[in-house]
Amino acid sequence: MSEFISTSVADGVLTVRMNRPDKKNAIDRPMYRSMADALHRADADETIGATLIAGVSGAFSAGNDIRDFIAFALGGERTGEVEAFLKALAGSRKPLVAAVDGLAIGIGTTMLMHCDLVFAAPGSTFRTPFLDLGLVPEAGSSLIAPKLMGHQRAFALLAMGATFDAEEAKAANLVYRVVRSEEVETMAMDAAIALAAKPRQALAIGRELIRGPREALIERIDVELKHFEERLQSKEARVAFEAFMTKR
Repeated sequence: MSEFISTSVADGVLTVRMNRPDKKNAIDRPMYRSMADALHRADADETIGATLIAGVSGAFSAGNDIRDFIAFALGGERTGEVEAFLKALAGSRKPLVAAVDGLAIGIGTTMLMHCDLVFAAPGSTFRTPFLDLGLVPEAGSSLIAPKLMGHQRAFALLAMGATFDAEEAKAANLVYRVVRSEEVETMAMDAAIALAAKPRQALAIGRELIRGPREALIERIDVELKHFEERLQSKEARVAFEAFMTKR
């Protein structure tokens, strides 16, 4: 397990917490692997009825660790941990609830599209600056977002890189409820506990009917990953990374 991912189980809910506050929960490869393992654990454990994904105050996640992007751009090593996490999200058999308090950037936003309920604090912000980095959307977001948000909002988020505040994210169906910062995790946990208390088989069947077949989503994740890895080694991405690191 990554030292920056903690897990705990209570009342039938597995809590998966990103806890790397000094990096605003930027996700590195060990963190992806740990979160994928946690999601697989939830699917395999009959005592777990729902999963809650949370960050820290001020940062759900600032996105992928830029150093991993640069390492791939230089070495071309396949991002297996990322793929494992994305497919664990897309294939999750237990309800996913998220508590967002602060930044949700890149994968910090797109992973929410796989969640069944998202609670967000008023000061939360959502942004996917993929194209600004010479990259493309990921996590199946190019398929999910237009259906969830409509074409124009999806385009604004994924292509234009527009920043959505919590209320805009709620209006775009990315967030279920906006609640006070001090209550966001409690409300999300209450929802997860309520889901975990429902008849498990009925919940599983109902969720599958609502979500629909996953084959097209997995296929889209594969297509996005292919483009993403190619773009990571592009001149556009290299220039964008250099500018980003210089700005920092």
